[in-house]
Amino acid sequence: MKIFLDTANIQLIEKWADTGLIEGITTNPTHLSNEGKNPVQQILALCDILPSGIISVEVVETEPENVYLQARKIALLSENIAVKIPCHRIYYPVIKQLLNEGIFLNITLVFSLAQGLMMAKLGAQYISPFIGRLNDNNGNGIELIKQLRHMLDWYDFDTQLLAASIRDTNIFEQTIMAGADIATLPENVFEEALNHPLTDKGMNKFLQDWKKLTISKFP
Repeated sequence: MKIFLDTANIQLIEKWADTGLIEGITTNPTHLSNEGKNPVQQILALCDILPSGIISVEVVETEPENVYLQARKIALLSENIAVKIPCHRIYYPVIKQLLNEGIFLNITLVFSLAQGLMMAKLGAQYISPFIGRLNDNNGNGIELIKQLRHMLDWYDFDTQLLAASIRDTNIFEQTIMAGADIATLPENVFEEALNHPLTDKGMNKFLQDWKKLTISKFP
């Protein structure tokens, strides 16, 4: 499984970029707005930090023709950008046209198996089901991940399953078991997943026992 960070904060991404654990970034208009900087410069900086990773950047236009034009311009910013377009039926012709032109797309706000199938049939590189938001609306986000995984494998689609809206470690671990290709995590969930209280407890116990030997140098 690949792990992406769900943020546009340069400092946070730089903090983890060299670990080899982060293979991409997902941004959205909210993330970029929160940074309060020129969004184009911010996006280019993210692409430079992870030149081998995938940087998802979302369109902010709403009319299909403008979405198409903006998506093309976003894609031209860097070779490692995947343009995010919402999975709304009015954009299906735009999505197909962009894919035919070789533009990498991350289809976002996917909430059903049928939506995922339609995007896979069009040839989208990534689909992003939103687990947390589906759960908020009496759905079952993990079950959707399992259904999408089965569908993609059963019909031998190349589309990758990018699980989004992951709000805690428990959901992240369920996403791992459900077979998502990628999980995009906010930094607090990513950091939480790296730790376990029993690891800290075990380290302290080993250190206390070692000190009983009163050895000043080892080896």
